[in-house]
Amino acid sequence: MNIDKENWKEEDINVDSLWIINERDKSGKHANVYHGNFVPQIPNQLIRRYTNEGDTVLELFTGSGTTLFECESLKRNYVGFDINEEIIQYVNDKMAGVDSIKYYINNCDVTDSNLFDQCMLRYQKDIAKDNVDFLIAHPPYLDIINFTEKKEDLSNIADVNLYIDKLHVAFENGLTYLAKGKYFAVVMGDIYKKSEVIPLGFYVMYMLKKNFKVKLKGILVKNIEGNRGKLGAQNIWKYRAMKSDYFLFKHEYIFVFKKDY
Repeated sequence: MNIDKENWKEEDINVDSLWIINERDKSGKHANVYHGNFVPQIPNQLIRRYTNEGDTVLELFTGSGTTLFECESLKRNYVGFDINEEIIQYVNDKMAGVDSIKYYINNCDVTDSNLFDQCMLRYQKDIAKDNVDFLIAHPPYLDIINFTEKKEDLSNIADVNLYIDKLHVAFENGLTYLAKGKYFAVVMGDIYKKSEVIPLGFYVMYMLKKNFKVKLKGILVKNIEGNRGKLGAQNIWKYRAMKSDYFLFKHEYIFVFKKDY
């Protein structure tokens, strides 16, 4: 980790379990153009804490490129996967002409183990390295936002058990390539369905602890104040909540694990 241990007080690495972010970083290539993308400050903090320059970050759901753009800024190589050809084209256009890092965006269903391995083989041959140094995943939250119409798309799954089973396969594919002793993070939120809270993040956390030899290193709670969907409409959201019996979601979880196998 590129942390100056002699001047650790000067490092702006957040080691608290509560991350309150005033607004999303809009600098550089970042743009809030994609439903459900996460704030750049999350991958920035995690990448700086758990990797060094020249390391490789693997992302199971590339989305609009938030993590890749942070990798470019922080001089980390990148391997990403997404099932949406249109958003991959958007990210590739944003990265046109960049040669300061090596990056690979694969149009691939991450639950397709054979295709996943084929994509990773390209990375291994090009960089001459078997493993990656950090893994990050911000999966879709069931069928809350449908990103494509493909049946393989996790965002089209409404059944919690099937969703967890599919994510199990995705993580099995990804963690195969994470070096032993390295870290990975999962960014998840809860959902509200059929008049009750579904603690989706904790279901995923339990699945990972149950099926993989990993250590849970942190459960972080993130809140962003400048949520575009609720900004300027606090009163109406409060009114709706008060008229019913629910609470407003303002948080996501960041689960940080260390791989022990």
